Amino acid sequence: MKIVCIGGGPAGLYFALLMKKQDPRHDITVVERNKPYDTFGWGVVFSDQTLGNLQVADPETAGKILGAFNHWDDIEVNIRGHRIRSGGHGFCGIGRKRLLNILQERCEELGVKLVFETDVQGDEQYPDADLIVASDGLNSRIRKKYEAFYRPDIDLRLCRFVWLGTHKKFEAFTFAFEETEHGWFQAHAYQFDGDTSTFIVETPEEVWLKAGLDRMEKEESIAYCERLFAKYLDGHPLMSNASHLRGSAQWIRFPRVVCGTWVHHNGRQPVVLMGDAAHTAHFSIGSGTKLALEDSIELARCIGRSTLRQAQGDRVPAQDGRLRQALADYEAARSVEVLKIQNAARNSTEWFENVDRYVNLPPEQFAYSLLTRSQRISHENLRLRDRRYVEQYEDWIAEAAGLQRKPAQQPVPPMFTPFKLRSIALKNRVVVSPMAQYSCADGQPADYHLVHLGSRAMGGAGMVVVEMTCPSPDARITPGCPGLWNEAQRDGFRRIVDFVHSNTDAKIAMQLGHAGPKGSTRVPWEGEDQPLEAGNWPLISASPQQYLDGISDWSRAMTREDMDRVRDDFVRSTRFAAEAGFDWLELHCAHGYLLSSFISPLTNQRTDDYGGSLDNRLRYPLEVFRAMRAAWPQHLPMSVRISAHDWVEGGITPDDAVEIARAFKAAGCDLVDCSSGQVSKKQRPVYGRMYQTPFADRVRNEAGIATMAVGAIFEADHVNSIIAAGRADLCAIARPHLANPAWTLLEGAKLGYHDVRWPVQYLSGKSQLERNLERERAMAVQAASLSPLEQANLAQGV
Repeated sequence: MKIVCIGGGPAGLYFALLMKKQDPRHDITVVERNKPYDTFGWGVVFSDQTLGNLQVADPETAGKILGAFNHWDDIEVNIRGHRIRSGGHGFCGIGRKRLLNILQERCEELGVKLVFETDVQGDEQYPDADLIVASDGLNSRIRKKYEAFYRPDIDLRLCRFVWLGTHKKFEAFTFAFEETEHGWFQAHAYQFDGDTSTFIVETPEEVWLKAGLDRMEKEESIAYCERLFAKYLDGHPLMSNASHLRGSAQWIRFPRVVCGTWVHHNGRQPVVLMGDAAHTAHFSIGSGTKLALEDSIELARCIGRSTLRQAQGDRVPAQDGRLRQALADYEAARSVEVLKIQNAARNSTEWFENVDRYVNLPPEQFAYSLLTRSQRISHENLRLRDRRYVEQYEDWIAEAAGLQRKPAQQPVPPMFTPFKLRSIALKNRVVVSPMAQYSCADGQPADYHLVHLGSRAMGGAGMVVVEMTCPSPDARITPGCPGLWNEAQRDGFRRIVDFVHSNTDAKIAMQLGHAGPKGSTRVPWEGEDQPLEAGNWPLISASPQQYLDGISDWSRAMTREDMDRVRDDFVRSTRFAAEAGFDWLELHCAHGYLLSSFISPLTNQRTDDYGGSLDNRLRYPLEVFRAMRAAWPQHLPMSVRISAHDWVEGGITPDDAVEIARAFKAAGCDLVDCSSGQVSKKQRPVYGRMYQTPFADRVRNEAGIATMAVGAIFEADHVNSIIAAGRADLCAIARPHLANPAWTLLEGAKLGYHDVRWPVQYLSGKSQLERNLERERAMAVQAASLSPLEQANLAQGV
């Protein structure tokens, strides 16, 4: 096969040598526009895992790379005079020039043709090639030429950064944060050879502009960075090797590149993207070169696999078909892995773009937040890396919550630390989310709700929340929804509250809400969001709407008289909730229900004082909240559930969510329950584990109010990571509690944390569960060193 790699960076060189090693008969050329050893970077970083992949792919190259690496385990965070270290991270740094030299030498050794100082304008210069590999980097000309096919999405991020070097040798991967009159700057520094370190300086563009760096010559801006980070440099100067860049041009914004497809069949030969030409991942997780090399490994593996199938006599298509299939397999495999890295890189990028959101956290929590910013490193993963650091940090979290660990006690996982608002103290950070059960008759809670809520209160959570309960019959979603508009309902709830208080140490909260335009529907198992076949009631909302186009009943716009009536209904229910003995009250202003219909511009088209600006759209929900707050006992907390993102263009955004939270905080709200979506059927959420937690993080750390995180939180590790990082104060767990009312107790046992209080009636189950889990852990450790047959025998007790 004749292969031409356009671009002589790590991707093109490594793929070329792997293919030549795979079959010396391949005719492979790498074409590079720069001189043989030119490079404009400093050092690159690999994890230990990446080094393992290189060792398998080509031990000879890996050996030379390992011999040139500077290895470290520690990450050091410097903020406001504090220095915090965590170990066990397993990173290696190597000079970019040295890496290129090793790859170039290996290519020459294997017989790859290297052509330098040749500026390739396009793939048409190689019409006889069987395969063109576009490894021509971030500003790929090939990608640009065929952008209609590759469909690149290039997003310039918000920070400016400059890539510098220094002879100060950093013994840990060092993050340093310095505040100026203009805003915060951060440095990322690591040693990559015997006497040189990379030193990247980064700051939001608005800070960069205020500091005047856009008007400085290169030498001036380097001197500015030297002064700013002098205490970390110990007198060593900063250096630039970007001699081709002048003035502010060396400060760039990181372009995140995502391509719709990586392979184009242009009629002559396939042209495949690789490395930065296909994708980029922010330098803060050090994955650009890693991704490029792993692209090379996978593409070579896919082509080799198709060749092997032919050699073994499998029925495979002809050469063109085999190559086409191999390229499709490459894209399918790598696009998934790259997306995972890019998602982590996005989280990391946004953290550094918003450092000012976190700098007011205590330094200990700031450092933990940084370490877990990508969500690829969780609490338990961090424990595997550095148990001592995590246990010390757990002690710090516990002490901040008012606990003091005795010498014989286990460290307290963050999810089991107490949390207090007003006079209410929750024993831990786990909340049973309000989950609609649609099992009432005439709004009356009965035995079902006693068992449902009572069992979950006994299951270890700090608080259980009643499903959205309606202040009037026409406020219900379905005929099966609970209500709190009469004394019989109040007394039914009092029976449940009394059970929880008498038999558990959990707290119980009431959530009040009005369905608005999403009311008068069937229970979900008879047709979700479908109108009732009979007995419908009229619907109201901020503006006339139909939740399901052509299906739902139309709502009408509320009049001032309607507003007064509904507000008073909420106040009446608030008083009933207090009389029933609830510990906590939440107002539902999310998910397209009545009050949400005022807040979202998607559903509020009013032209009076209740429409238009966000302040106007909040006017009525705040009026209701204030009236309820006045009727609710002052020593008890109140929270509000909001949709922090409508997931529809023109709808509520996370920026709006911060302002919404500030408005409710000013009205007396104690905590914001940060959900999202369900306002419009046109929504396009981006799902994933803990996918709504960033909203709670923003609201908590920008609006300065306690938050509850919700959405795809289903492991203790998730809860511990969220609480420990200060991304939220509570975590609401929904579906896992439907599957297991004792989810909190089970997760505590899985962690090996034995100091969780169980109901006395269940203590025999606690001890047996802990013994069983301890045995499973011991077997897992033992099995790790056994053969597959021995593992099978062990599992069967043989």
